[in-house]
Amino acid sequence: MRVFLVAPAACVVAGLLLPAPAQAASRIGQGGLLGSAGGAVVAQKCAVPEIRPGSTASLRAFHRAMARCADRFWAGRFAAAGLAYSSPEVTITTGGDSVCGAIAGSGAQYCPEQRTIVVRITKGDLRDPFRMNLAHSVAHEWGHHVQQLIGVLNAQAALYAPASKSARRLLSHRLEMQAECFAGVFYSAALKSIGPDIGWKDWLAAVRSADESDVHGKPRNLASWQDRGYRGGTAGFCNTWTAGKHKVT
Repeated sequence: MRVFLVAPAACVVAGLLLPAPAQAASRIGQGGLLGSAGGAVVAQKCAVPEIRPGSTASLRAFHRAMARCADRFWAGRFAAAGLAYSSPEVTITTGGDSVCGAIAGSGAQYCPEQRTIVVRITKGDLRDPFRMNLAHSVAHEWGHHVQQLIGVLNAQAALYAPASKSARRLLSHRLEMQAECFAGVFYSAALKSIGPDIGWKDWLAAVRSADESDVHGKPRNLASWQDRGYRGGTAGFCNTWTAGKHKVT
């Protein structure tokens, strides 16, 4: 079972216009999060097709269906919270380049300036299309799009620029684990429709056993934040910015 989560390198590509660091900290801690206003969990039905091993067209159709599902979910949550929402562009490619440069490793990335989610179909995906892995490529990167819309990406980048190496690592972990938690919030409503071919506890166990990433942090914490979003069902459970260091490293 391959659990890559997202690309092993940074899955948010830098190059942002930065607000002042003081404003950034305020926006992360206060207006940056959707909170419980996102509403109670309501199951969402999404038409996510089966995948035919070896078929690029089949994988493209799967990713497009996942994108429609995630877009509808987050549009509804933003509307319930009284916040403006705009859909990202979605690019699905078999190549190694995206609108914001080379795609590092395998999986997917988010391009903030272009507000574009890029999903890469690899030879491994074609040979072994593990459904939940593929779904997570979209769900996690949509989490970064949510961060972009609520100001967290710009805020984090403002803090990141002047920070030390160790502080940058911690900021990266907080960012990635919040995106994991947002993915869990999405799964709380849509997992049944996705038909992941793996139980939730087994999926979390697979996440915990994945290789550690310097960008994303310890797999056990990634799994914990994803489960927190899934069980909480709202983005208010995803404030990684005030969590203890041991929970996000």
